[in-house]
Amino acid sequence: MPVIDLKAGTAVHAVRGERERYRPVSNVSAGDDGDPLALARVFRSELGLEELYVADLDAITGEGEHRETIGALARGARVMVDAGVSEPERARALLDLGAQRVIVGSETLTGPEALDRLLVELPGGTVVLSLDLRDGGLLSPDPALAGLSALEAMARLHRAGLREAIVLDLARVGTGAGLDVGLIADLHAAFPELELLAGGGVRDAADLRALRDAGAAGALVGTALHTGVIGSRELAELR
Repeated sequence: MPVIDLKAGTAVHAVRGERERYRPVSNVSAGDDGDPLALARVFRSELGLEELYVADLDAITGEGEHRETIGALARGARVMVDAGVSEPERARALLDLGAQRVIVGSETLTGPEALDRLLVELPGGTVVLSLDLRDGGLLSPDPALAGLSALEAMARLHRAGLREAIVLDLARVGTGAGLDVGLIADLHAAFPELELLAGGGVRDAADLRALRDAGAAGALVGTALHTGVIGSRELAELR
């Protein structure tokens, strides 16, 4: 699943979660101006990828929103959106824009009770939990969750109504350092009913195959798509 990170109206290249250093995306087909709609068109027309992971970095940090851009992206693709949501009202606003699923990131989730409320008040299957990690430790404003391992955090946050979860280590994002495939295998073994999406550090098609073999339902990919390391041929071989 292609990643589009939005900051100040532009699709940016994320590296290690150091958001102040992000620069506009340079894509082999869409150019180097970071046009998010152009990127989405390339992903759809050249790679056959019609689902997007969209992170509104300004909304996450409280510096603004990209409502119009998210709405435009949602008109051309199936999108899941991380906009720092922890309240049902804001989540519903994203669904009203056309988002199919709303990502609830641990980085901004105030606690398990907030997740419970979202799962109760939003339509089934629209809430996706994201375990936001840095070097393996959970990022969370809740002192009871901050620093937990992914397995410990999932044990605390797993709910009957939760169908899908993302495992994202920000320290690996944009680095090409590879993912912790063993962690995905452990999570899949412990929570087999969850569809797991893995992100942060995908290097090539071999990483995607390893994730699939570990039990991941999908992967979030940015840099490897922008540079062409993963292209139409590699994706066709995986299908």
